[in-house]
Amino acid sequence: MVQLSDLVDLGRYPIDRPGSEPFARLIADLQRELGADGCAVLPGFVHQHGIARLAAEADAVAENGHKSFSRTNAYFSKDDAALPQSHPVRRFYERSNAFIPADNFGPDSPLRAIYEFPGFMPFIRTALAEPEDRFFRYDDPLADVIINMVEEGQGFPWHFDTNNYTVTLAIQNGEAGGDFEYAPMLRTPADENYDGVARVLAGGSPLVRRLVLQPGDLQIFRGRYSLHRVAPVAGPRRRYVGIFSFAEKQGMCGGVERTEQLYGRVLPRHYEREGLRADGLRD
Repeated sequence: MVQLSDLVDLGRYPIDRPGSEPFARLIADLQRELGADGCAVLPGFVHQHGIARLAAEADAVAENGHKSFSRTNAYFSKDDAALPQSHPVRRFYERSNAFIPADNFGPDSPLRAIYEFPGFMPFIRTALAEPEDRFFRYDDPLADVIINMVEEGQGFPWHFDTNNYTVTLAIQNGEAGGDFEYAPMLRTPADENYDGVARVLAGGSPLVRRLVLQPGDLQIFRGRYSLHRVAPVAGPRRRYVGIFSFAEKQGMCGGVERTEQLYGRVLPRHYEREGLRADGLRD
C-alpha cells in the first residue's frame, strides 16, 4: 500500500497535520495567492522519489491515453451560427493531446493515493475557503483522477474547465515549451464576459500570466473562471500532468459532448448527470 510520505514532502507541506501551526501558515499563504488571481503553486509538493514513481506509472498507462486531434472553442461546444463570426463561441483552435482516463488509476495507483488521502480534500477545500457543503470530489469515473499527456508539437488551446476547482501535479516536462498561460478570473458564475475572452483570444492581453511548473509542483487553480491554455511542447519527451478534480455540487460529472471529445467514450452516468451544474455558464 502506498503511503503519503512515499510521495509528498510532508516536512514542507504538512497536510497530514491540519491542527498544527505550520499547516495554518501554509493555508494562509495559499489563501493569499488564490485571492489574488485564483491560482496558487506549491513547489516540490511531491519529492523526487515520489515523482519517479508517478512518472513510471504514467509511462505504464500512456498507451491507454485517448489521443484526439480536433478544433474546439474555449467552451468545448458546437458552433452557433446565430452569433457574430467574431464571437468567442465561434473561435475554434487546433487541439492535439491526450488524456489518460481515471479508470487506469486503480486502488494501488500512487496518483490516486494522493487524491484519496483522507486529508487531501479538506486541505484543498480549506485553501479555497470553501464550506464542506459546497466542495466535493468530482463524481466522474473517467475524470476524477487523470493524466494529461502532451507529445511533441501538441498543446491545449484556450479553454475553461467544467469543474470549478482543478488541482494539477506536474509529473514530467517536455524538453521545451509546455508553458501554462492563464487569464485569471476572467468570468464569474453570472457573467461570461465575452468581450474579455475575445481580447485574450486576439492576443496581447495584459491579463495573461505565464507559469513554468517543474515536476513535483502542485497547482490549485480556479479553472472554471480563468481562461487558460498549454503552449505546444517541443522535443520527444512527453509532458505529463496529473489532474485531481473537485466540484461545488455533489454528484457532478462531465457533460456528454466534452467527455466524448476528451476520453473517446461516455458512460451511462454522463447521460444521467447531463446538465447537473451549479451555474448557468457554457460548459
